[in-house]
Amino acid sequence: MKKKELDKTPARLDFLQSLTGLILAVFIMGHILFEASILLSNEMMYRVTIMFEGYYFFGEQYPGIISFLAAAIGTIFILHAGIAIRKFPSSYRDYKIITEHTKQMKHEDSYLWMVQVITGFMMFFIGSVHLYIMMTQPENIGPFASSSRVVDQFMGPLYFMLLISVVSHAFIGLYRLALKWGFGEGKNTKVSRKRFKFLMNFMITLYILVGLSSLVKYTYIGFTHDFSDHVKYKSQTIIMEQH
Repeated sequence: MKKKELDKTPARLDFLQSLTGLILAVFIMGHILFEASILLSNEMMYRVTIMFEGYYFFGEQYPGIISFLAAAIGTIFILHAGIAIRKFPSSYRDYKIITEHTKQMKHEDSYLWMVQVITGFMMFFIGSVHLYIMMTQPENIGPFASSSRVVDQFMGPLYFMLLISVVSHAFIGLYRLALKWGFGEGKNTKVSRKRFKFLMNFMITLYILVGLSSLVKYTYIGFTHDFSDHVKYKSQTIIMEQH
């Protein structure tokens, strides 16, 4: 009698979801830190911007590089969301059952999964807006242009919601990823889980504080600098025809 082959598709999808989630989480960590260069100075943020535009590699700025990177991250983002959505509650009834069970069992990891569902739903809409702007307006990134987008284009509240959702989603995801694949588990799983959870909470708090500080600084610049003439920041040390 011929044995029925196991369907490996769910396992492959789980691995792909984990891989894309890891890539996006690492990207988010770097992205928030690079954005935080504004806390050092306008000049530092400008230098980070032209680095991603290829200036230090090609001697000229190519904003299209940022469009390409945004499109690549957007593709991974959609792929990750498409795979993850299969685990979302398919109806309000399912959602109520899960929430009731979570409350009754008082299982913190189940609660964290629900947080990921909610933040993932938020990110699908808010993150798509941000990625679209980065793809279509890569030239409008810099100390003044970015600050103007936060204030004059009223993107501040959206970026605030995006920050909270993306940081929470990313580090909860990394925590669950470590548990799922047994990374650094050690002999005592309770102790390792406790350490991972502490690290998760610490990183969430740290990155939200860094992100909020950056958002406050961009908001301050947006209110104090008149960008109505659309004249972008000009470096005092790097002279170029335009930025």
